[in-house]
Amino acid sequence: MAERNLKQRIGAGEQIIGANVGMSHTLDQLKKVVESGRFDFLWVDGQHSAFSEERLVAFCDRADTVNADVMFRIKHTYQSYLVGNLLDLGPAGIEVPQVETEATVEEAVGFFYYPQQGLRSWGGEARRKVSEVGGDRLQYAAWWNNYGVLMMQLESIPAVTGARRLARAGVDCLSFGPNDLMYSIEAHPNHPFRDVDDCVRHVVDQLEDSETMVCFRNHAPEDREKYVDMGVTVFLENPDL
Repeated sequence: MAERNLKQRIGAGEQIIGANVGMSHTLDQLKKVVESGRFDFLWVDGQHSAFSEERLVAFCDRADTVNADVMFRIKHTYQSYLVGNLLDLGPAGIEVPQVETEATVEEAVGFFYYPQQGLRSWGGEARRKVSEVGGDRLQYAAWWNNYGVLMMQLESIPAVTGARRLARAGVDCLSFGPNDLMYSIEAHPNHPFRDVDDCVRHVVDQLEDSETMVCFRNHAPEDREKYVDMGVTVFLENPDL
């Protein structure tokens, strides 16, 4: 077991690989992913996939059985106010899609962290490791604030050009959504960023003096090295199941 948790490893600039899985994955499938040794966390989607609170709790329970952290992408940017509620259901991290404004980041950060770092409300029996860490309010809050992982997803030219402003304290990663980003690039035919790789290079450069890292959906391991060379440290890949 690693001495540093996922948040600390991301912050230290380690190469981190997340497994893109679904809420319908069985315990045996998740066990296979974890035991492959290739992945550092599980990523599951609530934006483009059907989910309910009960399904999320059940999925996180299965992930907990194999001691895997779950990163959950929420349904919509405008639901950043629900980040704390969703964390009460078991995820170890949240990804907010289609982020463009500092107001969205401020809201997400506020509801992600407990006081005095944030505004997250106390409660929830399904929270990540609550039975292990203990139910003492201040003890768990301090543990969580140094454990949970928060990502903001960049999916437009305005988001990319404003990346440095979005990388505020408490944001562990700025992640890329390449497909929606391409729509935005196509809508700005005269912009100097002509493809996703141009955008990745710009964001990595903008975050050079920041504690926020860059996450990229490369999906296949063979596509990882190109982005490593650009300075990306966190990746999302598809496991072989």
